[in-house]
Amino acid sequence: MRRHRILFDEAAIAARVGELAAVLRRDLPHRAPVLIGLLTGSFVFVADLARALSRLGVEPQIDFMAVSHYGAATTSGGRVEIRKDTALDLDGRVVVLLDDILDSGQTLQLVCAQLTARKPQWFRTCVLLDKPAARLVDIQADYVGFEVPDLWIIGYGLDAGGEGRALPYVAALEAE
Repeated sequence: MRRHRILFDEAAIAARVGELAAVLRRDLPHRAPVLIGLLTGSFVFVADLARALSRLGVEPQIDFMAVSHYGAATTSGGRVEIRKDTALDLDGRVVVLLDDILDSGQTLQLVCAQLTARKPQWFRTCVLLDKPAARLVDIQADYVGFEVPDLWIIGYGLDAGGEGRALPYVAALEAE
């Protein structure tokens, strides 16, 4: 495992996910939303947020999309392609798109365009981490867990070349 520095420990993440769930519950038009996670990085966040929502009386339907990037292992950007689409009909539904990190914004912009074209009644975006210094397109998430510096982030679903995804915390890679 490469050297890294913890930014948010398990307790901080759990507390913030609980806060996000409470805010979402308050804002949702009804208690049966569709949560769509972007694989692979969001799977831990999706699971924890879905359970936190369930504890608040919200029963989400869950699906995933897979999006791939082309470029170096520790840089964001380049071409974005949808590899697995959601199989759900979103017309008239309440939809929350979940992602692990908003950095360049290219992925979120592409997926938002794809999903809003399917005419959901209500559509919002929620990211665990926001890295505004890396933004290449003008987009903001509706709900944000934490802001992070412009460093490569691992843990809690995020990886660097396949390493670090299973760490129970969020960390920044140290320079080698």
